[in-house]
Formats: sequence, C-alpha cells, structure tokens
Amino acid sequence: MELRKYLANLSYKYLGQWSKIANALKNNESVTDYPIEENYLAICDENYPEEFLKLRYPPWVIFYKGNIELLKLRKVAIVGSRVINDYAYDMTIKLANKLACDHCLVSGLALGVDGLVHQCGIEKGKTIGIIGSGLNYIYPKSNKVLYEKMIQDHLIISEYPCFVSVQKYHFPWRNRLIAALGECLYVTSAKIASGTMHTVNEAIELSKDIYCLPYDLYDPYGQGCNLLISQGANIILEDDLK
Repeated sequence: MELRKYLANLSYKYLGQWSKIANALKNNESVTDYPIEENYLAICDENYPEEFLKLRYPPWVIFYKGNIELLKLRKVAIVGSRVINDYAYDMTIKLANKLACDHCLVSGLALGVDGLVHQCGIEKGKTIGIIGSGLNYIYPKSNKVLYEKMIQDHLIISEYPCFVSVQKYHFPWRNRLIAALGECLYVTSAKIASGTMHTVNEAIELSKDIYCLPYDLYDPYGQGCNLLISQGANIILEDDLK
C-alpha cells in the first residue's frame, strides 16, 4: 500500500486523532483499506501545504472539498468571537473586505467573526475554512448556505474523515491549522478566556505577527484584544481599514 493511502487509512481507523496515528506509524501497524470518499492530501504529498510542516504536530492527512489550488495563494487568518457586538461586526467586514483584495482569507467557519470573514472572501476574493469535524458535518447548521458556496469555488479543509462528528476538543486542535495557514493573524473580537486566544497562542508559537482591534476599556467583547495589545500585539488602525 502506498504511503499516502496508508496514512489516509490510518486517519479513517483512528478518526483523525494525531497521536494514535503517530503511534500506529511507529509500530508499522497494519490497517484496512477503507473506501475513502473524499479528496485528501497526505503529509508525504508534494503539494502538501508548507505552512503545516512548520507545526509541531502537522496533520498526517487533510481532507478537503473545493479548490485545493487556493492553498498556493497568499493568505491571512482572521478570527474572533462567535458572539459579537456591532463594533466588531462593522470592523470585521471593513478589514476583511480590504484584505480580500490581495489575500485569501482563512478562518474557522464558526458563528460571528468567522462567518463574516468567509462571506467577505466569497464576495471580494477567495476564502478557506478549516473545520473541527468531518466534511459531511456542517457546524453550525446556520452556516449551511455559506458552506455550500465555499465548496463550489473556495475551499474547506479538515484533518478529520468525513464521518467524524463535531467534538468540543477538536476545535482547539483545529486552531493550530488556522494560525499556521495565514501569513499573519488578525483578531477583531476576543474575550479574555476564549478559543480565539488559543489561536493567538498557536500563532505566537509560530512567530506570526498578531494584529488586534482596540476596544473601549470596559467592553467585554474586546478585553482579550486589549490584553494582547498591551502584551505587544500590533494595533489595527483606521488606515488598515481603508
């Protein structure tokens, strides 16, 4: 069995769980030849994204729907909270619209900021969504129309086989892929304790530049952004939105 198919079969067997696949490789474990439904890239493939190779735990396999050629474009990641206020809504759209002119927009296909980013990417350029479940699971369901648009002319990727359902612990693990794929990371809304802050930590680990939208001192939707700015993150200024 060729290596790429072997890796894909291990991913099917172990539901995309990185450590279990690593252990199976170490032990040269035999595996069933599964009827793999979706398109995929394995870490041994020539066109596997270089950005993921810089991770401490690069995915063994990424499954995808849409235009895989988008991985070759210049990319920036934009993330933020699932629940946002009017300020975050407006600023995210302005920032994403500007960046979409010369970058492919990367985000996590969640509610709030992520969905806005992908919508701007669809309208102004190209976008890549990275999800924390198999490609047959649309989460949240309210993003169904967005999902269907993205698999036509854009791209959705996952390190989980198509039949793997949504699991809470998948999302922090997914965030490392968002952080890796963008040249830099923009944060337009974040509370102190949030998944967004986890993505930021992953980006810092990769020595990526972080850009944050400043907030009023007492605005809970932006306390994470303000904290990051106080710690040295770049401030998103008015000129960055024009």
